[in-house]
Amino acid sequence: MSTAILTGQPVPGSSIEGDLRSLGFDVRVASDGTDAETLLAQVPGDQRVAIVDARFVGHLHALRLGLTDPRFPLAAVPGAMTARPAGRQALTRAMARENSAGGSTAVAVAGLADRISEALDADGSEVHRPVLGTLVAAVPEDPQTRNEARQAVAAVDDEAVRLKSAVKARDGFFTTFCISPYSRYVARWCARRGLTPNQVTTASLLTALIAASCAATGTRGGFVAAGVLLIASFVLDCADGQLARYSLQYSTLGAWLDATFDRAKEYAYYAGLALGAARGGDDVWALALGAMILQTCRHVVDFSFNEANHDATANTSPTAALSDKLDSVGWTVWVRRMIVLPIGERWAMIAVLTAVTTPRITFYVLLAGCALAATYTTAGRVLRSVTRKARRTDRAAQALADLADNGPIADLVARLRDPNARWYLDFPLLRALAGVVILAGALYSGDNWLPFVGATFYVVFSGLALSQPLKGPLDWLVPPLFRAAEYVTVLVLAARAEVNGALPAAFGLVAAVAYHHYDTVYRIRGNAGAPPVWLVRALGGQEGRTLFVTLLAALLTASQFQVALTVLAVAVALLVLAESIRFWVASHLRGAPAVHDEGELA
Repeated sequence: MSTAILTGQPVPGSSIEGDLRSLGFDVRVASDGTDAETLLAQVPGDQRVAIVDARFVGHLHALRLGLTDPRFPLAAVPGAMTARPAGRQALTRAMARENSAGGSTAVAVAGLADRISEALDADGSEVHRPVLGTLVAAVPEDPQTRNEARQAVAAVDDEAVRLKSAVKARDGFFTTFCISPYSRYVARWCARRGLTPNQVTTASLLTALIAASCAATGTRGGFVAAGVLLIASFVLDCADGQLARYSLQYSTLGAWLDATFDRAKEYAYYAGLALGAARGGDDVWALALGAMILQTCRHVVDFSFNEANHDATANTSPTAALSDKLDSVGWTVWVRRMIVLPIGERWAMIAVLTAVTTPRITFYVLLAGCALAATYTTAGRVLRSVTRKARRTDRAAQALADLADNGPIADLVARLRDPNARWYLDFPLLRALAGVVILAGALYSGDNWLPFVGATFYVVFSGLALSQPLKGPLDWLVPPLFRAAEYVTVLVLAARAEVNGALPAAFGLVAAVAYHHYDTVYRIRGNAGAPPVWLVRALGGQEGRTLFVTLLAALLTASQFQVALTVLAVAVALLVLAESIRFWVASHLRGAPAVHDEGELA
């Protein structure tokens, strides 16, 4: 139970006590500063506490934004401020100082909430102040201004503002104009029935899995049902985030579920399409795996670029300035958002193509669209990187190293390298690229053992690439290169096996490894650091897995290789899922700071 300490004498006709109780606060009234300090000390340290001026006039949603958002230790709006357990110590100190300065009199209690929030600012404590827009939050000093404030409250529809703010400020064209106009009402319906965002996220996952099952039937009716259900799943996918914003139900666990379930839904649907095609005599597993690889690598490009640049200093670029200028022209904004084929446009395209064409055509169009989007976004980011004068931080370099996912063999190579040696590939990106080129040439040679030899060189270059900090302008491309090298190696070797089950097994292996890589990203985004070292070592790192798969392909027969891929996929999946679930659930239970990751454009 949260506690709100109402300071000062209640104003006749004020609804502040009822409003606070409706937000889940136990209301206590303090007559002066000493009383407020005593009441504050009585609130258990693991509970949220709010200080609210009894003269407060404003919208209920303004209070909700200022007092109930779980993401911030300290927050305030005019006339009210709050502290979560992490901010209680700072609040207690500020309260004591204010009472000491004000003499703990009845006069000192007036405006106490605003004075405390100002004192917290002066102390260097970060106090979140939500943007209220047209919402009203005020502390009138006399009857006339109180009447004016009440009229301002009556002039703005609190619920309409709340519903509008539930929708992302920046979203894709399809989502903005075809989904959000009604999904926000789905979110409100869920909120009024006590449903949580995590429950809606789970419903979206189940709907997508049913859609994948329908696609797996291989019938036209199944394909039509799959397309309809995929759109329904996307509606729920939008509604869960809108519900979180509508009711301020943010959590670390929820952000992780939302992000990982999006990937699980999409890739499970790819598998369903491939199974459905197989029932009709068409083998499209290579296309399904290719689509998953391309989409995953696109996301790694996004993650790497953002991590490399979000805290860079002197981070200016004429390319970025041109992009901002284009964003000021309305129609170019939507065209550019559609070109990148965000999840809304992507799922709509997949759903329609599933219903009216074949899985093979669906994958052809999907691969072409994703390739165009990847080329556009990557080219733009390369241009920004080479034209901006940015200095990478140590934190950014470490994040890129974590995303690279090098294992024990590459780490050994990095430690053995002479730091004073100078050679013509004296840049991390060039070393990584050299390893990828050698590996690619070996894969397409047609020989059984050359891929293993190429992978051996690739391991060495992987270690050399990370033997120095990734602070170059294009070093953020190293993790995507490693992702492409590992995933494509599995795809090529499985396709060359030409035995039933090899490509589905490869699909499972890449899906399990991709989950590990996504999990790494979400941990970094949540400021939780990379996965534990023991997990990376147990999985062998990206270079170790690449080397191991090429060795299996050289030593085993095609049917044995298919079995080995299946066993490896199951082992990797069990290991990464067990550790990931343990970590995120434990983080949630111990009260990790709530987050709301908007992820890619919907």
